[in-house]
Amino acid sequence: MEITWYGHSCFRLTERGLATIVTDPYNDSIGYDVPRLKADIVTVSHEAPGHNNVEAVKGARLITSPGEYEIGGVFITGIPTQRPGDRKKKDEANGKNTLYLFDFDGLTVAHLGDLDHVPTQAQIEDLGAVTVALVPVGGGGGLNAAQAAEVISLIEPYIVVPMHYKTPDTKLKLDPLSKFLKEMGLSTVKTEESLTVKKGSLPEETHVAVLEYKRG
Repeated sequence: MEITWYGHSCFRLTERGLATIVTDPYNDSIGYDVPRLKADIVTVSHEAPGHNNVEAVKGARLITSPGEYEIGGVFITGIPTQRPGDRKKKDEANGKNTLYLFDFDGLTVAHLGDLDHVPTQAQIEDLGAVTVALVPVGGGGGLNAAQAAEVISLIEPYIVVPMHYKTPDTKLKLDPLSKFLKEMGLSTVKTEESLTVKKGSLPEETHVAVLEYKRG
């Protein structure tokens, strides 16, 4: 399967013969050029301008809430991550966030949305085996660098793709990627245009894959 990043929390997930998914499309208030994409499915982790510009994705079935779905051969599980009793209003949805698990014929991608806390061990175990974790690392309503590193140590995915951090194009007040890399014990990481994931060639230890964001 191939994973392409468009900046912030927006990705396109594709696999031959299965549905194409776009996650958390943003509007122009974020700073990035708004991409015009086609997909079979578009998911929204929470109702905020940086995550819910579904009009930018043509022809897609919309998923905005927890539940179980099967579309185009992909199994999707939406899991609410708001802490019990958490009344903090970080967006229009009163802090609600949906984490999505996408199962592409045994390759599982977890998009954490704006997860803002370290889940319990029991909640982590409910996720099952995760092939690729798309993880917010820059704070600003999502996990900061230290929290992200802790969540990754609990999930133990084969591959981590950081998202939701400061770049030259975003207007949001977020921490830079370097903070997260330091928490992971890395100095620099070579960026890739996209990520190709195959069952037979997964790394033995958790690998951090830094993607270049594709403009428009």
